[in-house]
Amino acid sequence: MTEAFHYPPQLFSQLVDAIPLLCRSKKDVILFLRGAGVSPEDLAEVERAVNADRNSINKFDIVRNVLTKVNARGDNGLRARREILKRVVEFESFETCWENDQYRAKGLVASIREAVHKKDSFTRMKQERDAERNERLAKQQAERAAATEKRTMLDDINKRLSVLFTMDNKPQERGKLLEAVLNDLFQAYGILVREDFRRKDPDTLVVVEQIDGVIELNGQIHLVEMKWLNSPVGMGEFMPHLGRLFLRANAHGIFIATNGYAESVVAECRAALSQRTMFLCSLHEFVMLLQRQDDLAEFLKRKSQAAIVDKNPFLEILS
Repeated sequence: MTEAFHYPPQLFSQLVDAIPLLCRSKKDVILFLRGAGVSPEDLAEVERAVNADRNSINKFDIVRNVLTKVNARGDNGLRARREILKRVVEFESFETCWENDQYRAKGLVASIREAVHKKDSFTRMKQERDAERNERLAKQQAERAAATEKRTMLDDINKRLSVLFTMDNKPQERGKLLEAVLNDLFQAYGILVREDFRRKDPDTLVVVEQIDGVIELNGQIHLVEMKWLNSPVGMGEFMPHLGRLFLRANAHGIFIATNGYAESVVAECRAALSQRTMFLCSLHEFVMLLQRQDDLAEFLKRKSQAAIVDKNPFLEILS
């Protein structure tokens, strides 16, 4: 049960009127309050008055005196205030009241119960609104943190990619680093399924196939091939990747190259579109995408749509 930090005036008055009717004697009132957890210090004054002269104080004065003290205790009186209110709203043994007080006691308890229920409803509504607000703020904060982390990752990837253009004397190392950079780029956009891997013959353990990366796009698995060459990709570099696609059911493909593609490769890729989704990318497109910080997933989807719908496996997107 939830209530105000202190009893508000109307509720305070209702409790002062109700509790004496629920208890037949003044000592019963004191027992009711003591049972609710009221401290002996707050009961001491009224107990002395009752013991000294029962007629010097009535039941209503007892409740008002004690509730005033409990109400003034702040946090220290919170538990007692809650328990007093709980005992009143859950009171059902009205036959123990004086016969002339029963109907009035029932009415007051019903009024207090209704007020508490209404307040609890508003409190629950506020709590729900606060929870929704906190959830929304937490989500926004998480999104901002994720966006900041993503920007940091993309800046790092962009720097690493730029360094590769200075490694003309280390082509093999550069090619391997390119795989790592682009796989990290796929990872930053949440589309990477698996980094580069080698498939070995189970009997000889000889590497029979190497794939630079695997991503999921439009719900489809795409095998990714990356080549850093000083000349356009020819059929010799392209056909092994195309062959890997046809060795797997429902696998599609992406080829990324630094210096374009021979016309024969584009033609062969276009012919393969009747059976597999396969599209070609230039490394320059990725450089421009990183500079603009565009959405990689949307970029790849545009390329895929061009291949499927327009039968164009090499749509260049530079802006």
